[in-house]
Amino acid sequence: MGSSNPMITTFLFILFSLFVLVPNPCLANSRILALVKEKPLVLKYHKSALLKGNVTVNLIWYGKFTPAQRSIIVDFIQSLSPKNKKIQPTPSAASWWRTTEAYKGGPSVITVGKQIFDEKYSIGKLLKDPQLEILASKVTRANSIAVVLTAADVAVEDFCMNRCGMHGSTRGKKKGSKFAYAWVGNSASQCPGQCAWPFQKPIVGPQTTPLGSPNGDIGVDGMVISLATVLAGTVTNPFDGGYFQGPANAPLEAVSACTGIFGSGAFPGFPGMVLLDKKTGASYNAPGVNGRKYLLPAMWDPKTSTCKTLV
Repeated sequence: MGSSNPMITTFLFILFSLFVLVPNPCLANSRILALVKEKPLVLKYHKSALLKGNVTVNLIWYGKFTPAQRSIIVDFIQSLSPKNKKIQPTPSAASWWRTTEAYKGGPSVITVGKQIFDEKYSIGKLLKDPQLEILASKVTRANSIAVVLTAADVAVEDFCMNRCGMHGSTRGKKKGSKFAYAWVGNSASQCPGQCAWPFQKPIVGPQTTPLGSPNGDIGVDGMVISLATVLAGTVTNPFDGGYFQGPANAPLEAVSACTGIFGSGAFPGFPGMVLLDKKTGASYNAPGVNGRKYLLPAMWDPKTSTCKTLV
């Protein structure tokens, strides 16, 4: 892409078919561990800059989102570093995000910044990576992440084929400067069995009963999982030289290294033991601000070299 250097985040949805066939090294599967002692999973630090301190997340809403859908996502981002720190229970979205503090450089304090609304599909409904970068470039700033969110009727290159989101970096006008950006798509009408699992039956693997989505919107609750994945990957590996395992152009990162794990006892096709909202029947593991509840994937913990779950 010329000035960009995209890092495609292969997480739960992207590697789902592989996950079904090959047990992930993070799985707390006693039946496997009883036979073979798994080696600790290690994400190597490659000495490049991370996004630490105050990090602003700027949003580009591409296509039509309802106010309720936007609220779910904005509330999630605000739940990562809530202003009222006295009411951060465990588990919560905030306690999930605090795992990033264990990566070198200390905490990444997330705030929602500028929001751009492009409801008229200014560059069409079929986007490729260079166009995602063009959209993101509208709000690139130092120590920020420009996040492009595409609506359910927008097709993106390789969306549903091998990814549900990605993050990368683009060069700024100033020599040597780089800015981080990311993209996440709404899969509700295109591939919910891939990008909205476990709220939908998977397109491959065990056809287990789907979990109830915590906010009643399968597409957007799936986006939250993808957004959580790329945000964690961006702050810990923004410019190809942070924490990852494997090749730099297809890395396993903070969350994508823990494919398909949401609670204790997870194994291929089963997300693990999570919490149940008795009133709605929805599954979750991370309460957030404004009474929200979310289902967030496990994150690799540098302190223990394991995939850390909230429950």
